[in-house]
Amino acid sequence: MPMKEFYLGQLAEKDEQHRAEVETLKQQITDLKAEIIRQAGAYQQVEENGKQGVELQENKAIAKIDTNYHALNDYMQQQIKKANTHQPMKDEYELNIFNSFTAKLVYHIDGGLAHRPSEKPKADKKDDLVEAVYSALEMLNSEIEDHPVFSVDNFLEGLYRTDQTVGSLYDLLFKSDHDGRYHRIELLRPFAPIQKLRTSVIEPQKQTINMIIPLSGRLEKFYNFMERFEEICIKTDKNVFLTIVYFGQEGLDEIHTTLQGISIKNNYKQFKLINLEGDFSRGRGLEEGVKSWHGENVLLFFCDVDIAFSSDFLERCRIHSQPGKKVYYPIVFSLYNPAIVYEDQVVIPLEEDQLRIHKDTGFWRDFGYGMTCQFRSDFVNIKGFDMDIKGWGMEDVHLYRKYLHSNLSIIRVPDRGIFHLYHIKNCDPELTTEQYKACIGSKALNEASHTQLGMLAFKAELQAQLEQSKAKQVAQQK
Repeated sequence: MPMKEFYLGQLAEKDEQHRAEVETLKQQITDLKAEIIRQAGAYQQVEENGKQGVELQENKAIAKIDTNYHALNDYMQQQIKKANTHQPMKDEYELNIFNSFTAKLVYHIDGGLAHRPSEKPKADKKDDLVEAVYSALEMLNSEIEDHPVFSVDNFLEGLYRTDQTVGSLYDLLFKSDHDGRYHRIELLRPFAPIQKLRTSVIEPQKQTINMIIPLSGRLEKFYNFMERFEEICIKTDKNVFLTIVYFGQEGLDEIHTTLQGISIKNNYKQFKLINLEGDFSRGRGLEEGVKSWHGENVLLFFCDVDIAFSSDFLERCRIHSQPGKKVYYPIVFSLYNPAIVYEDQVVIPLEEDQLRIHKDTGFWRDFGYGMTCQFRSDFVNIKGFDMDIKGWGMEDVHLYRKYLHSNLSIIRVPDRGIFHLYHIKNCDPELTTEQYKACIGSKALNEASHTQLGMLAFKAELQAQLEQSKAKQVAQQK
């Protein structure tokens, strides 16, 4: 669709919204008048005091509304003043930079090296920018006496940024077809005073979590996971049920022996081992784990043996999941290859000492949707995983999209208490092209930071410079 028609369609949609808002305001005024009369007193008091008493109560209510209006207006003027005031800054990190946009794309640095440098605006960001352009056109054309001169075709580019204490600022540029001059308009969408949306009390309760882990082989990783599980889930949280769905026969006895040993040691009975035949499929494994639960509606946590988490994470899993209302999709912090991160150290730190959130130790795995907390009833209602997907990846994305299309709220946030541990990733050539590309992309991101990979790429040059420097020092000593 040409951009002109696109924006005209958006403008028509905004007009319709404005008309609806006007009608809503009219109804609110009518309701307000009725409320004023109601609060003036009972009908008996109205009869006793007559019209004078009613008018007095109305005047008081109107005066209160008027006072609130002026207070809000004063606050907005303060916000505008803030937006026009420049404050000296301590360093380069305090500057709130602008993003730029045209009629087609937004150019930003959000997310840094791992994200797209430009993209089409979507959802609320698209609505935000379209409304800014529409408002600017309306203001520019209102200054012209004859007929509107500016349209979306005259829009060249814009800048925008959000100041968390002031609002969103827009700097928009239009070019006149009449005389070729540029017309610049700066707008502010000020933030209103903070308002209470809702309050609630959350009772500290130990909702049972059914942690489901699909697995095939990888025994060493499983042993390490069970050590963490024993400390966090059995000894600390004490209300986590573990469901292991194991594919194949090789290694099954070792899995069973490990679970029995932990059960005897800790008097722990809240676990189940399910054995499936056929090729490994994470979606199928999780689906079977969900089906195997026959108790009351339970909170599910889909997990992997490469994941380390804290007891605080389990609490957030409970807090941010609510049957029929909310599902929790934490963004996991993915750790880089410790052999690269700690290359300059004599000994690589223990696993628990590697669980640090830092730009040199890992990154937020915002493209991953595998770790999630949701109630069984919601998973069943959403019709679970797509069982046609085989092998690595994509089944999690499809499930996530199902929730996006549903009426449930998704809580998606970086969680400081859950980590993806580094492991060597092998991409099966038998995967589909889309799956294989996703696997390779994930493999590249997992190794090290951009700087660390650069140092590896230029290692020979660094070594040559080091040897040259040593040779100069030896020559000077002679």
